[in-house]
Amino acid sequence: MIAKVQSYALSGLEGVSVTVEADVSKGIPSYDLVGLPDAAVKESKERVRSAIKNSALEFPMHKITVNLAPAYVKKEGSAFDLPVAVSILLAYGVLEANVEGIIFLGELALNGDLRPVTGVLPSIISARDKGFKKFVIPKDNEKEAGFICGVETYAAKNLKEVVNHLSGHAPITPVPASSFQSESANTGRAYDLAFVKGQEIAKRALEVAVAGGHNVLFVGPPGSGKTMLARSIPSVLPDMSFDEALEITKIHSVAGTLGQEGIVTERPFRSPHHTATTVSLCGGGNKSVHPGEISLAHGGVLFLDELPEYKRSALEALRQPLEDGVITISRSGGTVTYPASFMLCASMNPCPCGNYGSKKRRCSCTPNDIRRYKARVSGPLLDRIDIQVEVDGVEYDDLVSQEKSETSASVKERADRARTIQRERFAGSMVKTNAEMGEKETHAYCQLSEECEGVLREAFERLHLSARARSRILKVARTIADLELSEDIQPDHLYEAISYRTYGAEDEEIRPLNKL
Repeated sequence: MIAKVQSYALSGLEGVSVTVEADVSKGIPSYDLVGLPDAAVKESKERVRSAIKNSALEFPMHKITVNLAPAYVKKEGSAFDLPVAVSILLAYGVLEANVEGIIFLGELALNGDLRPVTGVLPSIISARDKGFKKFVIPKDNEKEAGFICGVETYAAKNLKEVVNHLSGHAPITPVPASSFQSESANTGRAYDLAFVKGQEIAKRALEVAVAGGHNVLFVGPPGSGKTMLARSIPSVLPDMSFDEALEITKIHSVAGTLGQEGIVTERPFRSPHHTATTVSLCGGGNKSVHPGEISLAHGGVLFLDELPEYKRSALEALRQPLEDGVITISRSGGTVTYPASFMLCASMNPCPCGNYGSKKRRCSCTPNDIRRYKARVSGPLLDRIDIQVEVDGVEYDDLVSQEKSETSASVKERADRARTIQRERFAGSMVKTNAEMGEKETHAYCQLSEECEGVLREAFERLHLSARARSRILKVARTIADLELSEDIQPDHLYEAISYRTYGAEDEEIRPLNKL
């Protein structure tokens, strides 16, 4: 007898329907599993056999053939354990039930318990979009499934519960719908802009960066507060919408980094160590293609501390995702595209000793040392960082001052207001922030007066800017205008935006343009 059960496989974040076919026939007892399975799927034979026996169910001592169709799609992971077990029980006649239109996902323990699997949320969303409405999953995946509307999901603790549910002896109550509540990062945080002493220009740059979703680089000597500024960014980021949370959760579900809440409630803040490899940043693997740090930072912040210490190849791999907002990974296991729209925040010292350009400390590096150190970060990568701020050491009086600094909550309020303006401006398009504007949007929303054109022309010629740098200056100026609730970009907005692009220029060229 042949039985068919539906399951789902993932290729990146997109799902592929998999039909699990089981044939139990007379012959020498054997158990074959075909359909391009990986090692984890092949090992399911022993897990399924033990799980059925230890669930007080009869395992067929006949010739068993299980096929995972379509055969050209590689099957990975342990989520096929449950559908394989159900298909065998149906084919042998132990279970009599109508399973048409039901998707089964879950790993089996040897005693028959259902263990959680990765990728449940994107699998259910993909299957729902293709017409499937009913799902059976492990109990431990219940929370993430509760946030998906328009489906009936049944969470079971073990194989016996699934059999009793399908046969009608003990139906399982569907997973109740969960309500989403985005958590604000302003409360309970160790990092807040109120704790950052001095560095008013850097704080302002951070506010502009968050308000428009711009990439930002802090350059300065050790101990000047670069890392503290960066780690304060989550307290200023806008709260997530439900759609954003679902998109981010899909990535973390596939990666297996989803917490107990079942959904991501705070924007990601990823800070990989500088020894991170290109694969760990971009994603990949020997067989399956997993998301890397830049995809796990989607919708949030990727913080690279001590930027020149990262491998050159790893940094250069960031260039395409910074432009496109997605990353396509090609490996022997396949080609997968993951979202990678993140805000890049980086920090670095100006030289090996860290004191070049400081007004408080003496640099001990030679000119060649400084040039070699700066050359570790390529010009094309720097060109993609909208805001580049040089910070110096903090005055002692600022450190001991009892005057209260502006809190992250106040800055977040202004940034949220600017983001609201941008949402209304780009309503109906794929663009969400000023940093994501293409040339079409830049031309439409960054019109300059004759005076502003003169300011930008002077900066372009004197600072030897590229066409990309000009475009990014316009986007930053548009964000500054939004913060000031200005309909048009004014000369002061351009002066401030230009001052964020002067890292590496000569001092005499910077001063006439820097109005801060």
